[in-house]
Amino acid sequence: MIWLTWRQFRAQAVTAVAALAAFAILLALTEPGLAGLYTTSGFAGCRGGSCAALANAFLGQLANATPFGGPQGFHLLPAGTNLYVTVYALGLLFILIAPAITGVFWGAPLIARELETRTDRLAWNQSVTRNRWLAVKLALVGAAAMAVAEGFSLLQAWWAAPITRATGLGGSVSVFSGGRFSDFVFATGGIVPLGYAAFGFALGVTAGLLIRRAVPAMALTLAIFAAVQVVMPLWIRPHLIPPDQTIASITSTNATYGDSTGTAALSATAVPGQPGAWIISSGPVNAAGQPVTALPTACTSGPARSPTAAPGGASAFQSGQQRCLVSHGLREAVSYQPVSHYWPLQLVETGIFLALALALAWFCCWRLNRRLA
Repeated sequence: MIWLTWRQFRAQAVTAVAALAAFAILLALTEPGLAGLYTTSGFAGCRGGSCAALANAFLGQLANATPFGGPQGFHLLPAGTNLYVTVYALGLLFILIAPAITGVFWGAPLIARELETRTDRLAWNQSVTRNRWLAVKLALVGAAAMAVAEGFSLLQAWWAAPITRATGLGGSVSVFSGGRFSDFVFATGGIVPLGYAAFGFALGVTAGLLIRRAVPAMALTLAIFAAVQVVMPLWIRPHLIPPDQTIASITSTNATYGDSTGTAALSATAVPGQPGAWIISSGPVNAAGQPVTALPTACTSGPARSPTAAPGGASAFQSGQQRCLVSHGLREAVSYQPVSHYWPLQLVETGIFLALALALAWFCCWRLNRRLA
């Protein structure tokens, strides 16, 4: 049965290995230039409060660098394209779509193809039982799907280690923005790709078993997986572990707001003493710690409304607003996930998707036996 599975799956396996090899070669070619910028920027050895400024400077160099030090950069890309930005974005994209691809092209046809070509009774009336047939296919192909997704993730993590450190210390430039908790980076790093790959593959197999047609099953798998990728970071991930709470001064949280209507649309952009924290929610409170529903009119109206009216431009304008709010006794209440919650969140989210994959695999075995009973 293992040999039969390999014979049927070898084309997909060779394609996956070739894709991993091509990605590894691309990263190996560009990593020396990235490491060189990291070393010469001074960010590599920084300690203390200077790291945030150096992190931004390093990411700025990276976003504007000409790869390999040549005037034309990497000749396979259009003129004006920055290779580091492109490779980083492509890496995230590959890891995000790898579980969907394996679910669509490996999972959905697994059973649907047998039902569609009417070879199901031949396949499931041999000496190998239906449960063993399905178990071997799920185990081998599912493990391969997980290996491919995690392989992309590990390669990306090795290449992007300097970028991860810079964004974790508050650096934010171009596509290099957001720390390890940002939607794309969290879903493509750590061990979460293992859970997504297992779930995507099991989802495809289940869709193929229920619909019994490969192409509609592929479409359904892609639609459900895309919906899960949207729902998880927006509504589920922030609450997997209870967030921490703090109340701090508006200046220390660098709180900002983008309107002058008097509504309390004040948002923190940093957590004091917690670099790289994931801010779930924030809002102004008064000296007693009670939520404020409207900001003081003196801070949101008059000539100071316009950034151009403040000497020094937008930065001075924002500082003036913050000082005004502080003078009225306002502070900022912040709900956040600290950096120490990164791996617990990874474990919980991975466990959820592995459990869903196992549940779908059990359902497939139960349904397959019931259908042919």
